[in-house]
Amino acid sequence: MATISIPACTSALLLDIEGTTTPITFVKDILFPYIREHLEEYLSTHWEEDECKQDVHLLKKQIEEDMRQHRSCPVHTVDQTVHTDEEKAIREVMDNVLWQMAADRKSTALKQLQGHMWRSAYSSGRIKGEVYQDVIPSLKRWREQGLKVYIYSSGSVEAQKLLFGYSEEGDVLDLLDGHFDTSIGAKVESKSYERIAERIGFQPEEITFLTDVTREAKAAEEAGVNVVVVVRSGNMELTDDERSHYSLVTSFSQLEVTGRV
Repeated sequence: MATISIPACTSALLLDIEGTTTPITFVKDILFPYIREHLEEYLSTHWEEDECKQDVHLLKKQIEEDMRQHRSCPVHTVDQTVHTDEEKAIREVMDNVLWQMAADRKSTALKQLQGHMWRSAYSSGRIKGEVYQDVIPSLKRWREQGLKVYIYSSGSVEAQKLLFGYSEEGDVLDLLDGHFDTSIGAKVESKSYERIAERIGFQPEEITFLTDVTREAKAAEEAGVNVVVVVRSGNMELTDDERSHYSLVTSFSQLEVTGRV
């Protein structure tokens, strides 16, 4: 693919993670299986700790919201007050977490628990964050050009920082200016991008968003944000209309910022 020039008015780049900075296979084949394989052990070990209690409380609130919205959910409900049968309570949490993962839910409650579990895996060296080879050199180049670089992912802010803080390239968090997750809003809602623009102090037209998901691209466009769709191996195939509508890149190295050295 040819080099793509992003608008000269761009002052900030907003990056998705899965399928954009990081292979989908890293998330699907390493991060998610880690949760499934270690969930019971983690809950059993940390059940009485405040952080775990907060995670369980958030899951309970999510279930209550699902029930109010008449969304399908596991029959069990999470009840942190069950101390007489801790194993039963843990099993109910596991059922809900695994159900959400199977349904590819992006709930803040799920992402928070996952982030806490991955923290121990990263810090112990069992997992290292994977990024495409073109990502780090591009981040450095953009920073040298005076651009701000932010991350916006459905994964929790903590999980994002772990990925870049314990990456195969070492700690590269100093190349990023900030992080956003679904606590600011869903990635398929235009209001989320408006909130991010307000939070970082730029007009929407001064931001360029890189993602592999066209539903997210559409929402960003509706907010007035510039969009580039990233085409990587293993990403969802684009329709002909999507290919003709969006600027496409297969590597960050194809992106040029006009009007900057």
